[in-house]
Amino acid sequence: MKLSPGSVPGTPTAAPDASELPGSPAGPDTTRRGLLRAGGIGGLLVAATGTAVAAGSGTAHADTPHNAAPHGAAPLTAGTVAELLALDTRKLPDGTLAVVAGHRAPGDGGGMLTRWDAAATAAPNGGTVLAPAAPGGKPAGKGKPGTPGKGRWRMVHEGVLDFRQFGLFGTSAPADAALDAMMADPAVHRIEAHTDLNFVKRHTFTRSRIELDFGGNRVTTTGIEKNAYNNPFGAVLYFLGKVTGTTVKSKLSAAMPDLADIFEVPDAKAFALGQWWSVEIDAAPGTGLYEKEVQKLVQVTEIVDGTHIRVNYKIGWDLAAGRTFTWTRIEPVERVHVRNMVFEGVPDVADDDTETGSHPLAYEYAVSCDVSGIDATGTFWPVVMRRWCTYFHTSACQLKNPASVTYGGAGYLTQQIYCLYGHVEDCHVANARHLNDWTASAYGYVTNCHGDGDDQGPFVTHGQFEHDLTFTGNSGLMTFANSGAAWGGAAKRVTVRRHACSWFVARTNVTDLTLEDMLVIGNAQAGSGMIWVNADGAQLRGCVASGPLVVSQSSHRSQRPTVIADSAFTQGKASEVTAATVTSDVHLLRVTLKGLDGAQFNGTGNLVLDHCAFTGATAGAAPSTLAHADTAVHGGTFTDTGLTLAAAKDQRLWIDGGARFTGGNSAAAYLARSTAGRTVSWQLDGADFRASDAKTAHILLTDGVNHYRATGSAFTGGRLHLAAAAFAGDSHLLHTGCTEDGVTRTAMPAESARVRHTANNLLV
Repeated sequence: MKLSPGSVPGTPTAAPDASELPGSPAGPDTTRRGLLRAGGIGGLLVAATGTAVAAGSGTAHADTPHNAAPHGAAPLTAGTVAELLALDTRKLPDGTLAVVAGHRAPGDGGGMLTRWDAAATAAPNGGTVLAPAAPGGKPAGKGKPGTPGKGRWRMVHEGVLDFRQFGLFGTSAPADAALDAMMADPAVHRIEAHTDLNFVKRHTFTRSRIELDFGGNRVTTTGIEKNAYNNPFGAVLYFLGKVTGTTVKSKLSAAMPDLADIFEVPDAKAFALGQWWSVEIDAAPGTGLYEKEVQKLVQVTEIVDGTHIRVNYKIGWDLAAGRTFTWTRIEPVERVHVRNMVFEGVPDVADDDTETGSHPLAYEYAVSCDVSGIDATGTFWPVVMRRWCTYFHTSACQLKNPASVTYGGAGYLTQQIYCLYGHVEDCHVANARHLNDWTASAYGYVTNCHGDGDDQGPFVTHGQFEHDLTFTGNSGLMTFANSGAAWGGAAKRVTVRRHACSWFVARTNVTDLTLEDMLVIGNAQAGSGMIWVNADGAQLRGCVASGPLVVSQSSHRSQRPTVIADSAFTQGKASEVTAATVTSDVHLLRVTLKGLDGAQFNGTGNLVLDHCAFTGATAGAAPSTLAHADTAVHGGTFTDTGLTLAAAKDQRLWIDGGARFTGGNSAAAYLARSTAGRTVSWQLDGADFRASDAKTAHILLTDGVNHYRATGSAFTGGRLHLAAAAFAGDSHLLHTGCTEDGVTRTAMPAESARVRHTANNLLV
């Protein structure tokens, strides 16, 4: 192959050998690709001397067999589409090429290469199929349009089309027909918009492998047709896979454990590698109608044996024998991407009007379909609505001031239902309901997304058995699994890192929640500033809240303890730290609780306070009450507060590690009990009590059965009040190896076989 000077100065191009050219050993390359290499429309005008086009019912495509015009004939030229259509085509050879410099005017971006198809009768669409104004058709009659005769100019393209090629240069005319024409062409893989556009139809497409790039231009919906009632899939662009009639029922003969990916089926021959199926389990007996742990679009990855298949999904819940799966074969839409749209919804839509409003995009039964760069205002339904979707990426999208934030399902940036393996990142909402909603979805990731005007909660899960979700580096109010018991109210293995918000709530059946480096600062909204978690394996590390920590319990699935570590909260008056529903153990490690004034630890499981700092709101604040069966205090400080054991059943309090009690409180006692009819065990090993005045009791016991042991502890100032009535019957007291510096023993029982408090103590 020889090199000859290229069309661009300094760039060599290959001089083709004769064997590389169709038809002639010396003819130039006249394929669409070759003409474009010669320099766009200008190159088409000067470089083409032959044809290479496709025959067919649609547009012409460059790299397929063709019927050529007479060899060596230069293409015709036209400045505009109108000039092209004005050409006399009656004697024009079939396959003749014509280069059009623009649609309305030369260089307006609507130019194209066309081929004359003399036998074609396809309906013209203003872009890829053009009908000439030459004789041969029927003239227009009264009130009736004319019909063109045979012969059409077909656009020759390589799969990339532009709305300008259909004469659309703004919003003055609807872009719907052009969109339909381009989407109907199977050779089109990319559609571009270079001007603002207006759509008046709600389109449903079932094709795959195409990208729509709106170039950052406005998309409006002035005059759009009504949506069906309560239909979040009535978007301008709705991409819908095919649900086939092939279904399989499969009943589990044995339990299926969490994280299993091998499914039992009646006959594995009904499935094939690579097929996509929707799989849905029945609701468990005695549960809500929608309590279904598995609802996903999955792909078969292995035929394991005659009755088992593997799919690309590990379940997130233990399933009992006897549960039934329903499998439905799906032909999903694949790799349909939408990008760079500034969308304006229908203005002034009523808060509950589900039919008038507009939104840009919906996917259902879709695989590997990505969305980026959508900036929406005033939408009603979610900007990006997904259901039964797997493998997707939603990025750099925004929503401002949606039409409704109170109607169920309205006002979202993106909602995912029955979805897998999604990533939502770099998105933002203002005054919206939700930025991101996971519903019955799994293995999702949300990063660097933010919301302002966020009192409705930008980040949510529905509570329909979501699992294995991760949120990193986001901001905005966050609530999980709060949509109601009918759906199960459950989520599992949800991790949130480096999040900032005004309120965090995961109070229902959220199992194995992990919060790391969360900042919660309340605003004027009642209840804001709190972190509320379910004591079912919740683990918090490095979290700070301007409001209270609230721990309740509504599920018991986790095998790991509930741990709050290295965190700080401000409780407020009579705040309930652990609710009476908490039966699991709760561990607070190096936790700071400020503003204590009658705080209540009402749980009944074990409570561990490890090197925590508890501080009362004032020196006159009420002490904290404990109902936990066993409370262990390892080190830490308790300032202007105290601990009162207040359960109805037996309790134990163990304090060690140099835990220090100082300041005052309204009860004038650091340790006390509130009811008599039970046994309370007190174990003080190396504790340090420093009363600020003479009336403050280090320990105040007046009644009930008490098992008291204090060893190696230090008491400074104040008093010890261990009344005889508190050490009768089965009670016992051992107070030894302690120092009492300036302490008054205002009450102390007489020594006996069960009471020892004089020997081995240092009283100064």
